Amino acid sequence: MVVFSSYPADPRPRRAAEALLKEGMNVDLICQTDGSLPKRERLGNLNLFRIPIAHHRGGKLSYAYQYSAFIASSAALLAWRSLRHRYDLIYIHNMPDVLVLSALLPKAYGAKVILDQHDPMPELMTTIFGLEENSLEVRIIRKLEKWSMACADLVITVNVACARLFAPRSCSPAKIGIVMNSPDGEIFCYRAACSYPPLQVNSDKPFVIMYHGSIVERNGLDLALEALAHLRKSVPSAELRIYGRSTPFLEHVLEKARCIGLQSCVRYLGPKRLEELVSEIETCDVGVVPNQRNQFTDINTPTRIFEYLALGKPVIAPRTPGIQDYFSPDALLFFEAGNALELAEKIEYVYRNPRRAIEMAERGQQIYLTHTWEKEKETFVKMVSDLLNGGQA
Repeated sequence: MVVFSSYPADPRPRRAAEALLKEGMNVDLICQTDGSLPKRERLGNLNLFRIPIAHHRGGKLSYAYQYSAFIASSAALLAWRSLRHRYDLIYIHNMPDVLVLSALLPKAYGAKVILDQHDPMPELMTTIFGLEENSLEVRIIRKLEKWSMACADLVITVNVACARLFAPRSCSPAKIGIVMNSPDGEIFCYRAACSYPPLQVNSDKPFVIMYHGSIVERNGLDLALEALAHLRKSVPSAELRIYGRSTPFLEHVLEKARCIGLQSCVRYLGPKRLEELVSEIETCDVGVVPNQRNQFTDINTPTRIFEYLALGKPVIAPRTPGIQDYFSPDALLFFEAGNALELAEKIEYVYRNPRRAIEMAERGQQIYLTHTWEKEKETFVKMVSDLLNGGQA
């Protein structure tokens, strides 16, 4: 398994690796280094190789250098390991798509190759760098996507929207499988929404709005702050709690909070391990997914929605295809992506109507229960088994 992120911090590779380990596989996992963790580590049948190339957000050249260095390093390591023993399977997680290059020698020796498309790179790069849809850079990224999928024996992606996107432009639909980003049920243990005491309106207790995840422009933390500014006029106890790794964008948002006098009700509580997030979610009153509107967020189905619902919390999310493919209007509170005023209105609705919010969370939980990781894992394991036992998926 090869992933350009850290392990065990990145949840999707972690879930996939743990699922394969539980099926009796031996897994060599190549990932980025984390300064606090050893470069080589053996955990039962999991053999970790951490390459000392840090992932820094930056310009296009910075991304190109980091990707190239990691691809070269992982390809060399896999080639060396392949000379010692033959792999049955090489599992590549994007980004980038062309990380599949590192699998070419093991594939020549007979290994099957899975490419797990977490994110569609053309849409994500367009969003991050403001590229034109038909620019040279985007056309190149699309060609690389198509070539990378052609190299794989099986392509796995995260939702129906991404499968719809990939099928006509890069890959036969028969080659694509969907494994959703559902939270690990052993960490996010199901808790019924009705098990919480109803919120007491106009009490002295803070009304806690929670944001967690990557703190980047497309995920709309600034929109949540703008909504909070509207909300505080009618709900003075409202408080926004933020969890995630610090970024320049976070500093921009916190500075804006100071400038508009909201520093006392905006709390940045740092990054948390998945296990730690559970208790934080349980103490919040509503989870927000305040995405801005762009090509990437239109097709995204954020894992955060399932994490809130698993623990019985109402969720406010943007009205976008990637979310509406799964959730009806009576299961989530929807707002128009990018509209801070409507987001504030939905948050106030949760505050004013706690029992209805709980009922909505219960309906959301029914949808979540059809996509738990236990069910998604069964699908995933069957895909891998079919590939190894029967050739191409």
